[in-house]
Amino acid sequence: MTMADETALLKRATDGDEGAFGELVEPHRAELRAHCYRMLGSVHDADDALQDALLRAWRGLPGFEGRGSVRSWLYSIATNSALDITRHRSRRELPVDFGPADGRGDEMDPVWLEPYPDRWLTGLAGSSPEARYEQRESVELAFMIALQHLPPLQRAVLILREVVGFSAAEISSQLGTTVPSVNSALQRARATAQTILPERSQQAALRALGDERTRDIAERYASAIERGDADTLISMLTEDATWCMPPDAAWFQGEALREWLVRDPLQERWRHLPTQANGQLAVGCYLFDQGRGCYTAAVIDVLTLDGDRIAAVTAFVLHEGPQPPGVAAEVFARFGLPAELP
Repeated sequence: MTMADETALLKRATDGDEGAFGELVEPHRAELRAHCYRMLGSVHDADDALQDALLRAWRGLPGFEGRGSVRSWLYSIATNSALDITRHRSRRELPVDFGPADGRGDEMDPVWLEPYPDRWLTGLAGSSPEARYEQRESVELAFMIALQHLPPLQRAVLILREVVGFSAAEISSQLGTTVPSVNSALQRARATAQTILPERSQQAALRALGDERTRDIAERYASAIERGDADTLISMLTEDATWCMPPDAAWFQGEALREWLVRDPLQERWRHLPTQANGQLAVGCYLFDQGRGCYTAAVIDVLTLDGDRIAAVTAFVLHEGPQPPGVAAEVFARFGLPAELP
């Protein structure tokens, strides 16, 4: 969209043309949703924040008057909408950071991180491979957990500066604070994140492996589970590999992991389809439903790689607990996966 196009749409939208407003914000919708997800760690909360932000933007059009870019203005509104939600939410966790292995954790009601489909990172179509690489790197599970350990304001500043690329002056205007305050928050956020983040991102690991070896890992992983082959599955894991299953607080490592695999999931009948989540290798897992005579959407397994071995499996379980009917099918649809397999 050229500046002239944007100016014309902005004028029509300010005059009350909802269609023009839709055209104005549509090029930014995908990146704004990803931004809200980074802030909140939840697809549901991110959608709520984005919907609220777009409503605020529509109502606030008369006061915008073309000051700055539409993109920066929308990011300002979306960030503040997400910050409002953080005031009423606990930080998002993963079980491996929440309690001891094979334990239940200390809190009664932890709030879990949710997976994000790579296919939604489509707002950068036509941009450079490096930009798309950075977008995927910035939703990796390790980065998302690091963000959740930051106070909301530091989280916002780090994302707006390091991921989105706004200047300290732009961020100060968006958040209604000063440039020194932004720089101070950014310095503290960087220091905290450096103590949490791994030395190597999953994007770097996937690049080193290449597409063919990556596909082979996913296929061997799925095949081992479908055949109930504990030896092959364990051989694909690092010695200190972890396996967690939010919303279950329990997680497993070492000998307890092998015992649990043999006792529980490898006793079931599974089928799998490859996908990508949080910039990482992932598979959609389908559990056989005897009553329906088919395999139904059950789990999204996100794999964290260390070289050509699996260092962690984060299995987002969708078929258990107080889930509304159809939630598994809805989540699988986000990843471009069917709800059932024959």
